[in-house]
Amino acid sequence: MIAYVQGNIAYKCPTYVIIDCGGLGYQINISLYTYNKIEKAKHCKLFTYFHVKEDSHTLFGFADELERELFQKLISVKGVGPSTGRMVLSTLSPQELQSALVNEDVATIKRVKGVGQKSAQLIILELKDKVSKIGDISTVNLGSGNNTVRIEALSALTTLGYSRGDAEKAITKAIATGGASNAADVIKLALKNI
Repeated sequence: MIAYVQGNIAYKCPTYVIIDCGGLGYQINISLYTYNKIEKAKHCKLFTYFHVKEDSHTLFGFADELERELFQKLISVKGVGPSTGRMVLSTLSPQELQSALVNEDVATIKRVKGVGQKSAQLIILELKDKVSKIGDISTVNLGSGNNTVRIEALSALTTLGYSRGDAEKAITKAIATGGASNAADVIKLALKNI
């Protein structure tokens, strides 16, 4: 397995990059998220996933390990192939995708070209619990508002025994009402939404 490729960028465009690594040029398919991260770089390190089919061997590259892990989770869903997985990560950042999955936000996932209502619901159903265990979910951007307050409220609600997903949904609703100015207010309002 090829874990990553590091070297000078010989060519790049929004869909793929060629990295010169020890005299070999690796053509690596990338998402727009990764392209934005390396757009001005002359040298980069991409975490990779090697996809093997009967008629092709394709290397996919990712700016960070979170993006690669989410890609691998996406393509584990029935009916979601590497092209769709890459399209999802071109439309949504890894943090946006993780937040949408945890919060069961079908509308956000449906924004991806080629993903309909049923596919979005299936992706959420299969991945919601899996992605909540990836990394520190408390760092996921859940929208506007004070992130410190969100993190404090999330920590308090999970300590009280609520699941991260339920807690995050309740916190988002609490902040959306506009009646909370600190973590204590957010927690009180969130407890009414759980």
